[in-house]
Amino acid sequence: MGLFYTKKGDKGFSHVGKIKISKLDHHIEALGQLDELNCLIGVFKSEQKDKALKTTLHRVQENLFIIQAIVAYKMLREKRIPPQLEESTLRSIESVIDEIESKLKVERKFIIPGTNPTSAWLDYIRAKSRTTERALLRIKLKNPTANAYMNRLSSLFFALARQVGQKGRESSPRYK
Repeated sequence: MGLFYTKKGDKGFSHVGKIKISKLDHHIEALGQLDELNCLIGVFKSEQKDKALKTTLHRVQENLFIIQAIVAYKMLREKRIPPQLEESTLRSIESVIDEIESKLKVERKFIIPGTNPTSAWLDYIRAKSRTTERALLRIKLKNPTANAYMNRLSSLFFALARQVGQKGRESSPRYK
């Protein structure tokens, strides 16, 4: 068997560990959503020059890998304890959001994405993080820290998008 493909076709199934699982299984969907979000963040990160932003994004990517492991352990009904997101990781993302929020003019209306290319990408990542969060809710992931972390991600990307827009002295278009 090759490293990248089996040469047989998978007939709609994935092999995870020693288990054959339908690609329509909600766990496979959740893993795919996490992977897609991680890749999207990576594409965005690769174009950034701001070192602090790149560091924040890299940490998020590492945490998404941990959440993928948590999902895989649940899917495989592993008896071992999966890697965990520490409560301090959740507090860390909240402190980044709080710091950004303390420096921004608070918007009270809906914001239309697209202030500038960077904020538009961050809004796209925000929306993707919400899709990913819903995929995790469908599998009933019983991990309060991971669930809370996924919930905070959309807030983080919203805050980052607003920060980027205001740094460029551009006001975000608002819905009337």
